[in-house]
Amino acid sequence: MQIIDGKTTAAEIREELKNKIKNLPKPPGLVTILVGDDPASKVYVNSKQKACAETGMYSVLEKLDENVSENELLEIIEKYNNDESIHGILVQLPLPAHIDEDKVIEAISPKKDADGFHPVSMGNLVIGKETFFPCTPHGILVLLERYGIETSGKHVVVVGRSNIVGKPVANMLMQKKKNANAIVTVCHSAAADLSYYTKQADILIAAIGRADFITSDMVKDGVVVIDVGINRVEDASKKRGYRLTGDVDFEGVSEKASYITPVPGGVGPMTIAMLLENTYTAFQRIENFEE
Repeated sequence: MQIIDGKTTAAEIREELKNKIKNLPKPPGLVTILVGDDPASKVYVNSKQKACAETGMYSVLEKLDENVSENELLEIIEKYNNDESIHGILVQLPLPAHIDEDKVIEAISPKKDADGFHPVSMGNLVIGKETFFPCTPHGILVLLERYGIETSGKHVVVVGRSNIVGKPVANMLMQKKKNANAIVTVCHSAAADLSYYTKQADILIAAIGRADFITSDMVKDGVVVIDVGINRVEDASKKRGYRLTGDVDFEGVSEKASYITPVPGGVGPMTIAMLLENTYTAFQRIENFEE
């Protein structure tokens, strides 16, 4: 069994971007818009800011009160749509209940869609055209590629159907392209017996948000396991009172897997690396810059 080390791979990608950016006439710019004081969102945004600084990107953090109106937020997005120093726009989700997330995502210029969630980006993804990929699914594909894990003709089983991970990663892996071309099954809570599907997986992608849900009796020997889940589980032995665990029972499943991502340190760091990658790609397209 080999650990798929997302932390190390993400650091390599940031270093590659740093070397590209230092020779540019101006830096790629990313704005992150944070509404309210959600603790998890603040941690994630701080990590993004740090990663931008490390690679030499221009970074702006727009912090807004949780009571900001939807129209005010849309006006701020439009301001950055027209700002020539900004190439990527990211609105940190979730948003307060009084703001329509779909309307906010659609307000971002498709040319600056650093998160890859705009309907234009998603539509291009499905039909196989050039686009911005959502960061977490893109990170998964890059990990598989960099670890030399064959996907063509393999049976990939995706557990979960969210717009953020499940749907896009399934669509990306079924494309008739290099590092894709897989036979993909998407399964979810409607399955009478989920293990019927998971046992068939050559590559299993777990993205359901349920701690330690995938157990060793649900997978076959030699499976490649990508664990997207990040769950807080109470643990009195830890100073902070909890531990982080994925959707996969790592201890049990790792005994049967050929490759597996840990939590933390697996897919998570790749999400931010792909955000930077998308911002760099947006810079190239907007500025008509070729390497």
